[in-house]
This record gives sequence, C-alpha cells and structure tokens, in this order.
Amino acid sequence: MDIAVENISELTRKVTITLPAKDVRKALDKSYKKLKKDVKLKGFRRGKIPIAVLEKNFGEQVQAEVGEKMVQETYFDAIEEKSIDPVVHPEITETNFADDGTFIYVAMLDVKPEIDLKQHKGLDIEKPVIDISDDEINKEIESLRRSQAALRSAGDDHGIEMDDIAIVDFQGFHNDKAMKEVHNEDYSVDVGTKRLGEEFEEKLLGMKKGETTLYEIDFPAEYPNPVLAGKTVEFKVDVKDVKERIKPELDDEFAKDIDEAHETLDDLRKTIGTDLREKKETALEGDLDDRIMHKLIELNEFPIPERLVAYEIQEMIKQTEENLKRSGMSLESAGIKMEDLVERNREVAQKRVRGDFLLKKVAEIEEIKLADEDIERGYQRIAGEYNMTVAEVKGYFKRREEVLPFLNELLNEKILQFLRQEANMIEVIADAEEKA
Repeated sequence: MDIAVENISELTRKVTITLPAKDVRKALDKSYKKLKKDVKLKGFRRGKIPIAVLEKNFGEQVQAEVGEKMVQETYFDAIEEKSIDPVVHPEITETNFADDGTFIYVAMLDVKPEIDLKQHKGLDIEKPVIDISDDEINKEIESLRRSQAALRSAGDDHGIEMDDIAIVDFQGFHNDKAMKEVHNEDYSVDVGTKRLGEEFEEKLLGMKKGETTLYEIDFPAEYPNPVLAGKTVEFKVDVKDVKERIKPELDDEFAKDIDEAHETLDDLRKTIGTDLREKKETALEGDLDDRIMHKLIELNEFPIPERLVAYEIQEMIKQTEENLKRSGMSLESAGIKMEDLVERNREVAQKRVRGDFLLKKVAEIEEIKLADEDIERGYQRIAGEYNMTVAEVKGYFKRREEVLPFLNELLNEKILQFLRQEANMIEVIADAEEKA
C-alpha cells in the first residue's frame, strides 16, 4: 500500500492511497467468484458463466462494491501508518481502478488543531449574587393562585383581560397566502402565559366574545419557531368564547391548600423563597459555565476544522427536522431554505467546536478523566430525571454511538466543574433582567 499525504491547508489533508494490483485482483476475483455462483444469465448454466462475460455485464457494480470494501479495510491502517488523527469521517473524493491493476482512492480529512492554551486557571468571572426579592415570591404566589383558580364563562360584554382563557380560531397569512401550519380552531389561549408569544396575546386584550380582528406581527430571525422566524405574519383571529379565572383568597387557608405542612401564609412564602434560591443556584451554575466558555474562547484564537463545523451544523439541522416532523411538517412545508438554516446555525456550531477543543485541551493538561463513579452518577441522574431504573438507563446506552455523546457530556461537565473551582469569581449585583 502506497500512501501520499498532501497538506491542503493548516488542518486539511489530502491522503492518496494506492493499493497494489495483486491485492486488487484477488478482491475482484473473490467477488466475481461469488457472483458466478449466484447470478443467472440467459444462455449460460448457473456457475458456468465466463469471468469475461461477468465483467462485461456486472463490471461497474462489482468495482463499486469491491472499491467500497477496500476503502473500509485499508483507510484506518493508512492513517495510522502516517500518524494522522482525523476529527471526523473522511470525504472520499476519488476512486479509480487504474489500467495497471492498482486501485487508487483519495480521502480528504481534517485534523485536530494545535492549541497553545493561554490561560485556563484563575479566569476572572463575574458571578451574580443570588438574591430573592419579595416581588419574585409574590409572582410565584400569584402563579399558584392562578393554577388553583376556578374558571367561569364571562359575559358577552367582558373584554379579555390578563389571566383569562380565550377560545379562538386563528389563521396566519404570509405574503397574502394562508399558512397551513399557522392555523387552529377552538384553540385555548391562556392570556399572560406568552405561549403564543407576548405580542399575539396582547392584541387580544379588550376583545369580546364574537369579535374578529386582523393584525400583523413581525417575527425576528432568531424567533424559536422556524415556521415564523424572520417573517411578517398577518393573523385573522375570531374570539369564540372567553372564560375568566376566579382566584382563591390569599390567606392562611390558601397556604394549607397548597401544602398541609404550611400553617400560615408566611410558611408558604418561606418555602417558595427556598425553592427559588435552589433553582437560581442550579441556573447560576450553567450561567457560570457559559461565562467561562466565553472567556476561554475570547482568550484563545485558533483555526477549527470546517468539516467538523459542517458535521455540527448537520446535527443541529437534523434536530430542527425532527422537531418539525413531530408537528407534521418538513423544512419545505415550513418555508425554510436549507442554505438559510445552515448559515443561521454556523456561528453556534463554530462556538461548540471551538469550545469542545478547549475543554479537551484543559483535560489533557490537568489529566482530567472520567472515573467509574462519575459515569454511575450520570446514569443515576438520568434515571431520576426520566423516572427510570439505572438498569433501564444502562440498557439504553448499549450501543457505541449512543454512549459516546453521553460520556463526552459527562467529561465536559467534570472539566467545567474544575474550571469553576479554579476561577477567580467576582461577585456582582445581578441586574433586573438576570434577577427575573
């Protein structure tokens, strides 16, 4: 086997692999021998068809199959021999059965970048101080009152208010064409939850049963629903019914109804305060990880493999397609162009790739590895989140393609935990948006 490596760019390698004629002939003969036993041709008895006839009738098919098999059998040996460490599967750009009997194929691949880590310990990271305000507790209590409220039909002269349930038919139009994906009948809009978007719900305020309205909403390009993102949509809304909430009185009895452990409203407020603090501490951990990653990326500039970025983009697009499929849609029916989706996801994909390389470099320097107990805790966490047994979780992660992303996630969590411990946390007062 002859192997030639050409550096196309800093991270891209062109690997040309030539397999000797005797090995190629042996592989072709083996394939034709098998074909000879199985195939039927008019005028020939089974098993008696001359090789020359088989080559004439099935040559292209046999070469394609043999070529693919020889690539699979020799590629990894070739890159190991040349000490190449590719980051994703290769792109086989050329295959050729040459006149001299050799088989030549070209693999284009990307390799890991060399990273000279500038700093990873002692990073200055702003850490918002956790504070639970009375307003936040009051908001949670109002949410509880809302959930405990009784519903009753409102009068015909009742204008829709916050916390009402509006039963509506709606149809969305884009460029004067009805959007079949933006249509519903007898849909319950829980006004104030913003499930259909804050602007959509605000337009309903003051409307009464039996009324119809038309209004436009401009959805930003980053809007989470890809069907609406970047579009100006006109909505036709018919209000068919309105129900208003009758909230319970805010007193000690209300606190007891929520949980018998509460004797008074103050007890309920204390419980809510504790719960909010725990939620904020969990959220803060993720926020600190984001700040650490931002700082690492900011400090360390290096090239990243484009094929790995492309792979990450495809994984993100696959997730979008799966989400749409659950709603009975496709990219085409949702009016989403593939090229737009690729560009929309590119920056996030680049950050993910860059961030993962940086974390793995930290792990290499600090010799951070997963221990058996780390993996076991990971299984236990998933079991708790999805109400499964640990055995059931382990059963799910049997295949290599399923367990590797899970192990990678656990390792990244361990690396980030190390970086949090080593960071120079600077406490700052959270602004109003962070508090919310």
